[in-house]
Amino acid sequence: MDWLDRAGRLAAYGAALVMTPYLLIKVSWVVGALSGLLPIGDGFEPAGWVVLNTATIGMAVLGITMALALVRPWGTRIPGPLVAFVAWVGSGFLVALLPYAVLDSLLGGSDGERPSDSHGPSMPGWEDVLIQISFVGMGLGLAIALPAYVRRRWPHVFAGRSGSGGRRAALAAAGVGTVIGVVWLYWAVGGPAGIAHPAGRAISWRLLNGVCGLWALTASAATWSLVRNRPTRLPRRVPVTLGLLGTGSLFAWSGWKLPLTLYVATARPVGTSLPENLAVAAVLHAAAAAAGAVMWPAVIGRRTREGTAPGLPQTSPGPAD
Repeated sequence: MDWLDRAGRLAAYGAALVMTPYLLIKVSWVVGALSGLLPIGDGFEPAGWVVLNTATIGMAVLGITMALALVRPWGTRIPGPLVAFVAWVGSGFLVALLPYAVLDSLLGGSDGERPSDSHGPSMPGWEDVLIQISFVGMGLGLAIALPAYVRRRWPHVFAGRSGSGGRRAALAAAGVGTVIGVVWLYWAVGGPAGIAHPAGRAISWRLLNGVCGLWALTASAATWSLVRNRPTRLPRRVPVTLGLLGTGSLFAWSGWKLPLTLYVATARPVGTSLPENLAVAAVLHAAAAAAGAVMWPAVIGRRTREGTAPGLPQTSPGPAD
């Protein structure tokens, strides 16, 4: 067991541990609401509040289970591609929160758009802190544990040349990801094109666009370095690791933002609007999710002479730990 494997195992256990306070807080909210001992969040009916927090309890349980599946022996009995895919989506969604949380705290950008579970002034400050720590800790843990898991089950992914097949599609997806990253960074620095409601561009909105834009560029650069014809001296583990996180960020964030954008565009809920033009945003998110999905198998490789990579869910899993 080398340093990366040890770090990955510790990170997976740490991710499961740090998500536990979030799980307990949400359970207390549901129990408190049902018993009448705790107030419900602002703007919620009791039934809606219970359903929402029950769903987040399920998400927390899934996150803890996923983190443990990366390191526990019983995790090897679950198809490896399934574990890798769920961890890829989870790490991609949470990894954007790592630099965002740091920048947001330094710039004081918490102005109502922080991606947290704050639903009203009744929530004590210590609960808010624990919730943020749970999200950031889970994201950091998965960012370390996922590459270690992939290397442990499919060692060839981190060694040798990238898998054959799909190179043109991957390069095209990398180009799309680059364009999307540039647009998001353009919005982050205040670019007006494609913005429908300039007054709605809060600091937190700009920070999140900037972070996601950087991850989009990272995913594109990593994919390009792995599928280009000319070899590079850069160790393969570097672009694979960055590509895993970057493509996951593209797929997960835009996969979540696309239905939200479509809902706002079609339902026109009162008091809810997005700064960007909804049609432009929908196209960008659809393209980003598709680009992340196309670049993902190029990053991990499809097939090599050493074995089968996790990009093919229909195949049998790799060797057990």
